[in-house]
Amino acid sequence: MTRKPIPIGRPPLIRQTNAEILLRLLRESGPCSKADMVRASGLSAPSVTNVVATLISTGLVETLGEGDSTGGRPPAILRFNAEHGCVAGAEITRDAIRLLLADLNGRELTQSEVLIEKQKSTPTEICSQLEMELRQLLRERRLTRTQLLCVIVGIPSIVNVDEGTVLALTALKNWRNVPFGPMLARELKCQVVIDNDTNLAAEGEFHAGAARGERNFVFITIGDGVGAGVFLNGSIYRGSQWSAGEIGYLRVPNISREHPAVHRYGKLETVLSTAGILKSWRAMGRASRVRSRVNRVADVWDLAAAGNAAAKSILKQRATILADIVLDLALILNPNLILLGGEVGNHPALLHEVNALLEGSEFAVARVMLGHLGTSAVLRGAVSIALEPAILGRLRA
Repeated sequence: MTRKPIPIGRPPLIRQTNAEILLRLLRESGPCSKADMVRASGLSAPSVTNVVATLISTGLVETLGEGDSTGGRPPAILRFNAEHGCVAGAEITRDAIRLLLADLNGRELTQSEVLIEKQKSTPTEICSQLEMELRQLLRERRLTRTQLLCVIVGIPSIVNVDEGTVLALTALKNWRNVPFGPMLARELKCQVVIDNDTNLAAEGEFHAGAARGERNFVFITIGDGVGAGVFLNGSIYRGSQWSAGEIGYLRVPNISREHPAVHRYGKLETVLSTAGILKSWRAMGRASRVRSRVNRVADVWDLAAAGNAAAKSILKQRATILADIVLDLALILNPNLILLGGEVGNHPALLHEVNALLEGSEFAVARVMLGHLGTSAVLRGAVSIALEPAILGRLRA
Protein backbone atom coordinates (compact mmCIF):
# COMPACT_ATOMS: atom_id res chain seq x y z
CA MET A 1 0.00 0.00 0.00
CA THR A 2 1.34 3.42 -0.95
CA ARG A 3 0.79 6.08 1.65
CA LYS A 4 -0.48 9.31 0.14
CA PRO A 5 0.36 12.59 1.84
CA ILE A 6 -2.54 14.25 3.62
CA PRO A 7 -2.33 18.05 3.34
CA ILE A 8 -4.41 18.77 6.46
CA GLY A 9 -2.91 21.67 8.40
CA ARG A 10 -0.06 22.29 5.96
CA PRO A 11 0.71 25.91 4.92
CA PRO A 12 -0.60 25.69 1.32
CA LEU A 13 -3.95 24.32 2.49
CA ILE A 14 -4.20 26.89 5.27
CA ARG A 15 -3.50 29.74 2.84
CA GLN A 16 -6.07 28.36 0.44
CA THR A 17 -8.70 28.08 3.18
CA ASN A 18 -7.96 31.60 4.42
CA ALA A 19 -8.20 32.96 0.88
CA GLU A 20 -11.63 31.36 0.43
CA ILE A 21 -12.80 32.79 3.76
CA LEU A 22 -11.71 36.35 2.93
CA LEU A 23 -13.03 36.19 -0.60
CA ARG A 24 -16.43 35.08 0.68
CA LEU A 25 -16.40 37.96 3.19
CA LEU A 26 -15.71 40.49 0.46
CA ARG A 27 -18.41 39.06 -1.78
CA GLU A 28 -21.02 39.09 0.97
CA SER A 29 -20.17 42.32 2.82
CA GLY A 30 -18.95 44.55 0.01
CA PRO A 31 -15.98 46.92 0.03
CA CYS A 32 -14.05 47.04 3.31
CA SER A 33 -10.57 47.51 4.76
CA LYS A 34 -8.08 44.88 5.85
CA ALA A 35 -8.81 45.85 9.47
CA ASP A 36 -12.51 45.11 8.86
CA MET A 37 -11.55 41.72 7.45
CA VAL A 38 -9.37 40.93 10.48
CA ARG A 39 -12.31 41.67 12.80
CA ALA A 40 -14.86 39.76 10.69
CA SER A 41 -12.71 36.69 10.01
CA GLY A 42 -10.79 36.25 13.24
CA LEU A 43 -7.56 35.83 11.26
CA SER A 44 -4.39 37.64 12.27
CA ALA A 45 -3.42 40.92 10.59
CA PRO A 46 -0.28 39.40 8.95
CA SER A 47 -2.36 36.50 7.57
CA VAL A 48 -4.95 38.87 6.13
CA THR A 49 -2.22 41.04 4.57
CA ASN A 50 -0.56 38.04 2.91
CA VAL A 51 -3.82 36.56 1.62
CA VAL A 52 -5.06 39.90 0.31
CA ALA A 53 -1.83 40.31 -1.67
CA THR A 54 -2.46 36.90 -3.25
CA LEU A 55 -6.09 37.76 -4.04
CA ILE A 56 -5.05 41.02 -5.69
CA SER A 57 -2.49 39.16 -7.81
CA THR A 58 -5.23 36.81 -9.12
CA GLY A 59 -7.37 39.77 -10.16
CA LEU A 60 -10.28 38.69 -7.96
CA VAL A 61 -9.74 41.58 -5.53
CA GLU A 62 -8.83 45.19 -6.26
CA THR A 63 -8.14 48.37 -4.29
CA LEU A 64 -10.73 51.13 -4.57
CA GLY A 65 -8.72 53.82 -2.85
CA GLU A 66 -8.31 55.13 0.67
CA GLY A 67 -11.02 55.12 3.31
CA ASP A 68 -11.62 57.53 6.16
CA SER A 69 -8.80 57.86 8.68
CA THR A 70 -9.44 57.31 12.38
CA GLY A 71 -6.26 59.12 13.37
CA GLY A 72 -3.54 57.20 11.54
CA ARG A 73 -2.83 56.39 7.94
CA PRO A 74 -6.05 56.06 5.89
CA PRO A 75 -6.87 52.40 5.23
CA ALA A 76 -7.01 50.94 1.71
CA ILE A 77 -10.54 49.89 0.74
CA LEU A 78 -10.79 46.56 -1.04
CA ARG A 79 -13.55 45.11 -3.19
CA PHE A 80 -14.36 41.83 -4.89
CA ASN A 81 -13.71 42.35 -8.59
CA ALA A 82 -16.82 40.82 -10.16
CA GLU A 83 -15.73 42.11 -13.58
CA HIS A 84 -12.57 39.98 -13.54
CA GLY A 85 -14.41 37.14 -15.31
CA CYS A 86 -17.83 35.85 -16.21
CA VAL A 87 -20.00 32.74 -16.17
CA ALA A 88 -22.68 31.51 -18.53
CA GLY A 89 -25.92 29.61 -18.13
CA ALA A 90 -27.31 27.75 -21.12
CA GLU A 91 -30.58 25.93 -21.76
CA ILE A 92 -31.07 23.52 -24.65
CA THR A 93 -34.69 22.84 -25.57
CA ARG A 94 -36.24 21.00 -28.49
CA ASP A 95 -36.45 24.30 -30.40
CA ALA A 96 -33.75 26.67 -29.18
CA ILE A 97 -30.55 27.38 -27.28
CA ARG A 98 -30.91 30.10 -24.65
CA LEU A 99 -27.89 31.78 -23.07
CA LEU A 100 -27.30 34.12 -20.15
CA LEU A 101 -23.91 35.74 -19.51
CA ALA A 102 -23.27 37.13 -16.01
CA ASP A 103 -20.41 38.65 -14.03
CA LEU A 104 -18.96 37.00 -10.92
CA ASN A 105 -21.68 38.51 -8.74
CA GLY A 106 -24.35 36.88 -10.91
CA ARG A 107 -25.38 40.22 -12.44
CA GLU A 108 -26.74 39.80 -15.96
CA LEU A 109 -24.49 41.07 -18.73
CA THR A 110 -26.45 39.89 -21.76
CA GLN A 111 -28.86 37.21 -23.02
CA SER A 112 -29.53 35.58 -26.36
CA GLU A 113 -31.63 32.88 -27.99
CA VAL A 114 -30.95 31.00 -31.22
CA LEU A 115 -33.32 28.59 -32.91
CA ILE A 116 -32.33 24.98 -33.52
CA GLU A 117 -32.77 23.62 -37.04
CA LYS A 118 -34.08 20.07 -36.76
CA GLN A 119 -31.73 18.82 -39.46
CA LYS A 120 -28.78 20.35 -37.56
CA SER A 121 -29.49 19.15 -34.06
CA THR A 122 -26.86 16.46 -33.45
CA PRO A 123 -24.67 16.82 -30.33
CA THR A 124 -21.70 17.96 -32.43
CA GLU A 125 -23.77 20.58 -34.25
CA ILE A 126 -25.39 21.87 -31.05
CA CYS A 127 -21.97 22.02 -29.39
CA SER A 128 -20.59 24.12 -32.24
CA GLN A 129 -23.64 26.38 -32.30
CA LEU A 130 -23.45 26.97 -28.55
CA GLU A 131 -19.72 27.74 -28.74
CA MET A 132 -20.20 30.24 -31.59
CA GLU A 133 -23.04 32.02 -29.81
CA LEU A 134 -21.04 32.30 -26.58
CA ARG A 135 -18.06 33.63 -28.50
CA GLN A 136 -20.31 36.28 -30.06
CA LEU A 137 -21.71 37.31 -26.66
CA LEU A 138 -18.20 37.65 -25.24
CA ARG A 139 -17.15 39.74 -28.21
CA GLU A 140 -20.17 42.05 -27.78
CA ARG A 141 -19.25 42.61 -24.13
CA ARG A 142 -15.56 43.06 -24.98
CA LEU A 143 -14.61 40.04 -22.92
CA THR A 144 -11.90 37.53 -23.80
CA ARG A 145 -12.47 33.80 -23.98
CA THR A 146 -10.14 33.32 -21.00
CA GLN A 147 -12.53 35.42 -18.90
CA LEU A 148 -15.28 32.81 -19.35
CA LEU A 149 -14.65 30.70 -16.23
CA CYS A 150 -17.60 28.30 -16.04
CA VAL A 151 -20.60 27.26 -18.14
CA ILE A 152 -23.60 25.35 -16.76
CA VAL A 153 -25.95 23.77 -19.32
CA GLY A 154 -29.49 22.57 -18.66
CA ILE A 155 -30.88 19.78 -20.85
CA PRO A 156 -34.33 18.08 -20.73
CA SER A 157 -32.85 14.65 -20.08
CA ILE A 158 -31.46 12.40 -17.39
CA VAL A 159 -27.84 13.52 -17.00
CA ASN A 160 -24.88 11.88 -15.29
CA VAL A 161 -23.57 15.12 -13.81
CA ASP A 162 -20.23 13.65 -12.70
CA GLU A 163 -19.36 12.56 -16.23
CA GLY A 164 -21.33 15.18 -18.17
CA THR A 165 -23.16 12.42 -20.07
CA VAL A 166 -26.65 12.97 -21.52
CA LEU A 167 -28.54 9.66 -21.45
CA ALA A 168 -31.20 10.53 -24.02
CA LEU A 169 -32.74 13.64 -25.52
CA THR A 170 -35.70 12.39 -27.50
CA ALA A 171 -36.56 15.63 -29.31
CA LEU A 172 -33.16 16.02 -31.07
CA LYS A 173 -31.03 13.84 -33.36
CA ASN A 174 -28.65 11.14 -32.07
CA TRP A 175 -28.72 12.17 -28.41
CA ARG A 176 -28.17 8.88 -26.57
CA ASN A 177 -25.33 8.40 -24.07
CA VAL A 178 -23.60 11.57 -25.31
CA PRO A 179 -20.52 12.84 -23.38
CA PHE A 180 -21.67 16.40 -23.97
CA GLY A 181 -19.82 17.92 -21.01
CA PRO A 182 -16.35 16.85 -22.18
CA MET A 183 -17.25 17.77 -25.78
CA LEU A 184 -18.23 21.30 -24.82
CA ALA A 185 -15.32 21.75 -22.42
CA ARG A 186 -12.90 21.01 -25.27
CA GLU A 187 -14.58 23.69 -27.38
CA LEU A 188 -14.81 26.35 -24.67
CA LYS A 189 -11.57 25.65 -22.79
CA CYS A 190 -13.25 26.22 -19.43
CA GLN A 191 -15.13 24.34 -16.73
CA VAL A 192 -18.42 22.90 -18.01
CA VAL A 193 -21.24 21.24 -16.04
CA ILE A 194 -24.25 19.54 -17.66
CA ASP A 195 -27.40 19.05 -15.61
CA ASN A 196 -31.10 18.31 -15.96
CA ASP A 197 -33.00 21.50 -16.80
CA THR A 198 -35.65 21.03 -14.10
CA ASN A 199 -32.96 20.64 -11.45
CA LEU A 200 -31.46 23.93 -12.59
CA ALA A 201 -34.89 25.59 -12.55
CA ALA A 202 -35.28 24.46 -8.92
CA GLU A 203 -31.86 25.98 -8.20
CA GLY A 204 -33.04 29.21 -9.77
CA GLU A 205 -36.16 29.37 -7.60
CA PHE A 206 -34.01 28.57 -4.54
CA HIS A 207 -31.44 31.30 -5.18
CA ALA A 208 -33.60 34.02 -6.71
CA GLY A 209 -37.26 33.00 -6.79
CA ALA A 210 -40.17 31.67 -4.78
CA ALA A 211 -38.15 29.08 -2.80
CA ARG A 212 -35.57 31.41 -1.23
CA GLY A 213 -34.80 30.17 2.27
CA GLU A 214 -36.55 26.81 1.71
CA ARG A 215 -34.28 23.82 2.37
CA ASN A 216 -36.90 21.22 1.42
CA PHE A 217 -39.13 21.80 -1.59
CA VAL A 218 -40.11 20.31 -4.95
CA PHE A 219 -40.29 22.24 -8.22
CA ILE A 220 -42.66 20.64 -10.75
CA THR A 221 -42.34 21.83 -14.34
CA ILE A 222 -44.96 20.99 -16.95
CA GLY A 223 -44.45 22.01 -20.55
CA ASP A 224 -43.18 19.93 -23.47
CA GLY A 225 -42.33 17.35 -20.80
CA VAL A 226 -43.03 16.79 -17.11
CA GLY A 227 -40.36 16.67 -14.41
CA ALA A 228 -39.55 17.58 -10.83
CA GLY A 229 -36.51 19.08 -9.15
CA VAL A 230 -36.28 17.64 -5.63
CA PHE A 231 -34.50 19.91 -3.15
CA LEU A 232 -33.65 18.17 0.13
CA ASN A 233 -31.61 19.57 3.03
CA GLY A 234 -30.50 22.55 1.00
CA SER A 235 -29.39 20.83 -2.21
CA ILE A 236 -30.73 19.01 -5.28
CA TYR A 237 -31.31 15.28 -4.82
CA ARG A 238 -30.48 13.43 -8.05
CA GLY A 239 -30.81 9.80 -6.97
CA SER A 240 -28.47 6.83 -7.35
CA GLN A 241 -28.94 6.71 -11.15
CA TRP A 242 -29.50 10.46 -11.71
CA SER A 243 -33.24 9.97 -12.34
CA ALA A 244 -34.81 11.38 -9.16
CA GLY A 245 -37.73 13.60 -10.15
CA GLU A 246 -38.54 11.90 -13.48
CA ILE A 247 -42.23 12.02 -12.67
CA GLY A 248 -43.21 12.06 -16.33
CA TYR A 249 -42.82 8.26 -16.19
CA LEU A 250 -45.17 7.79 -13.23
CA ARG A 251 -47.84 5.17 -13.71
CA VAL A 252 -51.21 6.83 -13.52
CA PRO A 253 -54.43 4.79 -13.23
CA ASN A 254 -56.29 4.37 -16.53
CA ILE A 255 -53.38 5.73 -18.57
CA SER A 256 -50.62 3.14 -18.86
CA ARG A 257 -48.85 0.14 -17.38
CA GLU A 258 -45.80 0.53 -19.61
CA HIS A 259 -42.35 0.23 -18.09
CA PRO A 260 -40.34 3.50 -18.22
CA ALA A 261 -37.96 3.76 -21.20
CA VAL A 262 -35.33 6.50 -21.20
CA HIS A 263 -35.50 7.07 -24.98
CA ARG A 264 -39.30 7.59 -24.99
CA TYR A 265 -41.58 10.13 -23.40
CA GLY A 266 -43.39 8.91 -20.30
CA LYS A 267 -47.09 8.21 -20.69
CA LEU A 268 -47.94 10.81 -18.06
CA GLU A 269 -46.15 13.38 -20.24
CA THR A 270 -48.37 12.54 -23.20
CA VAL A 271 -51.40 13.50 -21.12
CA LEU A 272 -50.17 16.35 -18.93
CA SER A 273 -47.80 18.09 -21.37
CA THR A 274 -48.49 20.95 -23.78
CA ALA A 275 -49.08 18.61 -26.72
CA GLY A 276 -51.46 16.38 -24.75
CA ILE A 277 -53.61 19.25 -23.52
CA LEU A 278 -53.84 20.94 -26.91
CA LYS A 279 -54.74 17.59 -28.48
CA SER A 280 -57.62 17.26 -25.98
CA TRP A 281 -58.76 20.79 -26.75
CA ARG A 282 -58.84 20.16 -30.49
CA ALA A 283 -60.74 16.91 -30.00
CA MET A 284 -63.25 18.58 -27.70
CA GLY A 285 -63.60 21.47 -30.12
CA ARG A 286 -64.49 19.14 -32.98
CA ALA A 287 -67.06 17.39 -30.82
CA SER A 288 -68.68 20.56 -29.44
CA ARG A 289 -67.87 23.00 -32.28
CA VAL A 290 -65.90 25.31 -29.99
CA ARG A 291 -64.77 28.32 -32.02
CA SER A 292 -62.36 30.04 -29.60
CA ARG A 293 -58.85 30.64 -30.98
CA VAL A 294 -56.28 28.68 -28.97
CA ASN A 295 -52.55 28.61 -29.68
CA ARG A 296 -51.16 27.89 -26.20
CA VAL A 297 -52.19 25.95 -23.12
CA ALA A 298 -52.42 29.29 -21.30
CA ASP A 299 -55.26 30.18 -23.69
CA VAL A 300 -57.15 27.06 -22.57
CA TRP A 301 -56.61 27.91 -18.91
CA ASP A 302 -57.71 31.51 -19.54
CA LEU A 303 -60.91 30.25 -21.16
CA ALA A 304 -61.51 27.92 -18.21
CA ALA A 305 -61.13 30.84 -15.79
CA ALA A 306 -63.62 32.78 -17.91
CA GLY A 307 -66.17 29.96 -17.63
CA ASN A 308 -65.79 28.09 -20.94
CA ALA A 309 -67.26 24.63 -20.30
CA ALA A 310 -64.91 22.68 -22.58
CA ALA A 311 -61.82 24.36 -21.15
CA LYS A 312 -63.07 23.85 -17.58
CA SER A 313 -63.47 20.14 -18.24
CA ILE A 314 -59.88 19.83 -19.50
CA LEU A 315 -58.58 21.91 -16.60
CA LYS A 316 -60.43 19.78 -14.05
CA GLN A 317 -59.10 16.53 -15.52
CA ARG A 318 -55.48 17.69 -15.61
CA ALA A 319 -55.68 19.36 -12.20
CA THR A 320 -56.95 16.08 -10.72
CA ILE A 321 -53.93 14.21 -12.08
CA LEU A 322 -51.56 16.93 -10.87
CA ALA A 323 -53.17 17.08 -7.42
CA ASP A 324 -52.61 13.33 -7.04
CA ILE A 325 -48.94 13.78 -7.96
CA VAL A 326 -48.57 16.68 -5.52
CA LEU A 327 -50.16 14.65 -2.72
CA ASP A 328 -47.98 11.61 -3.47
CA LEU A 329 -44.83 13.76 -3.39
CA ALA A 330 -45.96 15.41 -0.17
CA LEU A 331 -46.56 12.01 1.47
CA ILE A 332 -43.22 10.57 0.34
CA LEU A 333 -40.94 13.58 0.84
CA ASN A 334 -42.91 15.82 3.23
CA PRO A 335 -41.50 19.07 1.79
CA ASN A 336 -42.54 22.47 3.06
CA LEU A 337 -43.28 23.82 -0.40
CA ILE A 338 -44.19 22.54 -3.87
CA LEU A 339 -43.80 24.97 -6.78
CA LEU A 340 -45.43 24.73 -10.19
CA GLY A 341 -43.69 25.99 -13.33
CA GLY A 342 -43.50 25.57 -17.07
CA GLU A 343 -45.90 26.61 -19.82
CA VAL A 344 -48.66 24.35 -18.47
CA GLY A 345 -47.93 24.50 -14.76
CA ASN A 346 -47.35 28.21 -14.18
CA HIS A 347 -50.93 29.46 -14.39
CA PRO A 348 -53.22 30.77 -11.59
CA ALA A 349 -56.25 28.83 -12.83
CA LEU A 350 -54.42 25.50 -12.57
CA LEU A 351 -52.98 26.41 -9.16
CA HIS A 352 -56.43 27.35 -7.84
CA GLU A 353 -57.96 24.09 -9.04
CA VAL A 354 -55.12 21.98 -7.59
CA ASN A 355 -55.31 23.69 -4.20
CA ALA A 356 -59.09 23.21 -4.14
CA LEU A 357 -58.62 19.47 -4.77
CA LEU A 358 -56.03 19.22 -1.98
CA GLU A 359 -58.25 20.77 0.67
CA GLY A 360 -58.97 18.37 3.50
CA SER A 361 -55.55 16.67 3.64
CA GLU A 362 -54.76 16.36 7.35
CA PHE A 363 -50.99 15.77 7.30
CA ALA A 364 -47.91 16.01 5.07
CA VAL A 365 -49.49 19.19 3.74
CA ALA A 366 -47.19 21.34 1.63
CA ARG A 367 -47.86 24.86 0.41
CA VAL A 368 -48.44 24.80 -3.34
CA MET A 369 -47.45 27.96 -5.20
CA LEU A 370 -46.39 29.17 -8.64
CA GLY A 371 -42.71 29.68 -9.36
CA HIS A 372 -41.60 33.31 -9.70
CA LEU A 373 -38.97 33.10 -12.44
CA GLY A 374 -40.99 31.75 -15.36
CA THR A 375 -38.95 30.96 -18.47
CA SER A 376 -35.76 32.38 -16.89
CA ALA A 377 -35.63 29.81 -14.06
CA VAL A 378 -33.19 27.41 -15.76
CA LEU A 379 -30.74 30.15 -16.77
CA ARG A 380 -30.87 31.86 -13.37
CA GLY A 381 -30.25 28.53 -11.65
CA ALA A 382 -27.34 27.75 -13.96
CA VAL A 383 -25.67 31.10 -13.32
CA SER A 384 -26.26 30.86 -9.55
CA ILE A 385 -24.46 27.54 -9.19
CA ALA A 386 -21.71 28.48 -11.68
CA LEU A 387 -20.37 31.29 -9.49
CA GLU A 388 -18.74 29.24 -6.73
CA PRO A 389 -16.79 26.81 -8.95
CA ALA A 390 -15.80 29.66 -11.26
CA ILE A 391 -14.36 31.78 -8.47
CA LEU A 392 -12.71 28.93 -6.60
CA GLY A 393 -11.31 27.55 -9.84
CA ARG A 394 -9.72 30.91 -10.62
CA LEU A 395 -8.40 31.15 -7.07
CA ARG A 396 -6.78 27.72 -7.28
CA ALA A 397 -5.35 28.16 -10.78
